[in-house]
Amino acid sequence: MTENFKHHNQSQAQNIIQNIGLNPEQARAANAPIDKPLLIVAGAGTGKTRTLTSRIVYLISQGVPGENICAITFTNKAAREMLERVHGYFEGQLAPEERPRISTFHSLGARILRRYHARVGRTADFAIFDENDSFHALKKTLKRLDLPHKEGPAWFAEKISKIKNGQLDPTELESSSRAVEKAVPLVFEEYERELTRNNGFDFDDLIYQTNRLFITNPETRDYYHNQFTHVLVDEYQDINNSQYEMLRHLVGKGARLSVVGDDQQTIYSWRGSNFKIFLNFERDWPMAESVILEQNYRSAGNILHAAGSLIKNNRQQKQKNLRAVLPDGEKIKLIEALDEEQEAGWVTHEIQNLKVPPASDSGRASKNTEGESGQEESVAILYRTNAQSRAIEQALLRANIPYLVFGGIKFYERKEIKDLLAAARFLANPQDSISRERLEKNFGKRRTAAFDEAMRSKSGLSPADTIKFCIEHFDYINFMVQDLTNPLERQENILELIRFATEFKNLSEFLEQVTLLQSTDKPQNKTDSSRPVYLMTIHMAKGLEFDAVFIVGCNEGLLPHARAIGPEETEEERRLMYVAMTRAKHKLSLSFYDAPSRFLGEIPAELMAYKNLAASGERDQEGEFEDNEERYISW
Repeated sequence: MTENFKHHNQSQAQNIIQNIGLNPEQARAANAPIDKPLLIVAGAGTGKTRTLTSRIVYLISQGVPGENICAITFTNKAAREMLERVHGYFEGQLAPEERPRISTFHSLGARILRRYHARVGRTADFAIFDENDSFHALKKTLKRLDLPHKEGPAWFAEKISKIKNGQLDPTELESSSRAVEKAVPLVFEEYERELTRNNGFDFDDLIYQTNRLFITNPETRDYYHNQFTHVLVDEYQDINNSQYEMLRHLVGKGARLSVVGDDQQTIYSWRGSNFKIFLNFERDWPMAESVILEQNYRSAGNILHAAGSLIKNNRQQKQKNLRAVLPDGEKIKLIEALDEEQEAGWVTHEIQNLKVPPASDSGRASKNTEGESGQEESVAILYRTNAQSRAIEQALLRANIPYLVFGGIKFYERKEIKDLLAAARFLANPQDSISRERLEKNFGKRRTAAFDEAMRSKSGLSPADTIKFCIEHFDYINFMVQDLTNPLERQENILELIRFATEFKNLSEFLEQVTLLQSTDKPQNKTDSSRPVYLMTIHMAKGLEFDAVFIVGCNEGLLPHARAIGPEETEEERRLMYVAMTRAKHKLSLSFYDAPSRFLGEIPAELMAYKNLAASGERDQEGEFEDNEERYISW
């Protein structure tokens, strides 16, 4: 890049900064001194992406070459969007070598490892194993070691991942009193040899092995010190210990680091994120500037006030007082249902009568644009666990409402559900060759033949007992532990299938109902312009926004989850509820059955309208509930 073009870009960048339209808080963050560490505490919907992008433009306006800037995000989609914004601001005049490096931690790690592949014992075309590939490699490793333990590959996979993410010290395991924990370092080493033999890395290695490369090859680390004079990090609250170590290697002593994030939206500790890194930024990076963004462009005032009242109950956080640009809007609806079926029916009925402007096309879930125009109206149903989608999916199918399970698999398409339904179908109809073939493929011909023999004495079982018999005969729980990923989540799905089966008296009726639901999977008489309702876990919803949001299963034991025992786990569950609530732009509904979540009591009564569907004891599978003003009371 010539000096004249450098000067041209700097002048252009200065004009862009003036014309982007930042509010005072955003402008202060974007234009902070470039030679100091910068912490941008960005509350929900306050414009963090725009602010971080403007920060990159400001660095260029101050003479920093684009090729010396590295911005790190957590998704490839976010990286592409940020690069497109920066490139667009310069009207496409940035040559490829002049553009900042914007990528995820893992993409950056993969790029570094490919450049120095020989130093990490691989060829340049090494493979990156996905979760299934890694799981298969670990199963081969355990079979070769033939250790006397009961723990399955999923248990060892979790330990290995924690070691690579800096959550677990192998030396601590070696001194454990449990033999299986003492075996983890041995399994780790043999698994690494298996990866090397296959010329591959697993996903965690892209950070773990990059850190090892930097430690064992200081000249490589120094090269990147000089290459990236300024480093920026998006979603800083979500980084784990290993990513933080990589960041320290990249930044070195220069401390020209800008980060943005929101500790109130930290919801990934289960996969290693350590939000205390965010809280300790000013301690770890002395002389840091700190800017808090508090102007919210997304949610109506009542929704924002309710979410703020909830999250203030967390002790570990940086306090914020978000201000809504939008008016207060309508009250939050709080619904008490008899059970999950009635809850799903009410949600479906409410969606049918929802008054939101029609979408311009299929109503794709929109990424937060912090007040920018052109967003499509959308509706989402959020839940804590994947198993909760079953009742919602069935209610939507009956109502002929198109839906999309975002980032997940529809309930009846999940492997464990298909396996058990195949066993139940075969039990009901021994001539079902399709179901028999599935069982033989999973469990072998001998066990399937034994099942065929055993089921002759099991006629007349209830649907729920039939599923339990299938689980017991095929030792399905142990099968999941030994052969499948995410066994705990799969067990939750199976329990939901059993619970649903208890509503039927005979097996044929149950299987017929399930089959009919699957056959009506594609709603009829809907035009191509009909927008789908989005179904997803709250974890998947982070970073998205919708006109109307329904949070179902606000029960004690679901949200917060029964496994969240200690105070730190409870605070994360509260952050999860906060994230779910702040996805809503205009309409928010909360519903529960059984015991209400403790979090509901932390929302001011004056912000909610309460309706008790359970009091009448009515059950309407179609969800045709009429409004009854006398049922509404203050919470």
